[in-house]
Amino acid sequence: MVSIIIPTLNEQDYLPRLLESIKRQGFKDYEIIVSDAGSKDNTLAIAQKYGCKIVKGGLPAIGRNNGAKVAVGSILFFLDADTVLPGLFLVKSLKEFKSSKLDIASFAFATHSKNKFFHLMLNFYNKMIVELESKLSYCAIGVLIKKELFDKLNGYREELKLSEDHDLARRAVAYGKFGIIRAVKIFISDRRFVKDGWMTTIIKYLLSEMHSILIGPIKSDIFKYKFGHYKEKNN
Repeated sequence: MVSIIIPTLNEQDYLPRLLESIKRQGFKDYEIIVSDAGSKDNTLAIAQKYGCKIVKGGLPAIGRNNGAKVAVGSILFFLDADTVLPGLFLVKSLKEFKSSKLDIASFAFATHSKNKFFHLMLNFYNKMIVELESKLSYCAIGVLIKKELFDKLNGYREELKLSEDHDLARRAVAYGKFGIIRAVKIFISDRRFVKDGWMTTIIKYLLSEMHSILIGPIKSDIFKYKFGHYKEKNN
């Protein structure tokens, strides 16, 4: 079984699209766990409608860890709420995960956004993470990991303020095999870039990556990370 774990905070606009895309996968051996950080909108009602388990969340790392604690699947799939899975995503990604004998994996991205710059940026990111696959592990937005390995790592480091996915992957390679899934891509939203500003967000991500590589994991809030501050739906 696969346990799909989704951290949420006021995600009534995006969560239905993700849950509907999971429902249409043609794959039944899964559970969905929503780790909610105190939503004031209809997020919890939507999660209940789709039969999700609901646990108390917090910042993403806390929510993911809390979800993993109640997960019964042998494989965990951490997924952001503002994503959509294309058809047969679970079947194809799990097939590649197993055939490539991976222990942890992440994905390239696609988008329905009409912003051409966002498409170019994603194409660059997709090529980069594949080129660096064996040298530097990149995990973001969607992470597949064996529960046994996740438990061995004691999950996400909750004291980190940013890039906790990258940190998880870079700790995991000491014990297992990492890879980028080629068969499918995750459709993602550009809402953070639209809300926080394109250049501001890009510079923040570049600086955070330099910090992670040159200094170490980000334990202070120098990048002013925000969670759940989206009120209007973008692409």
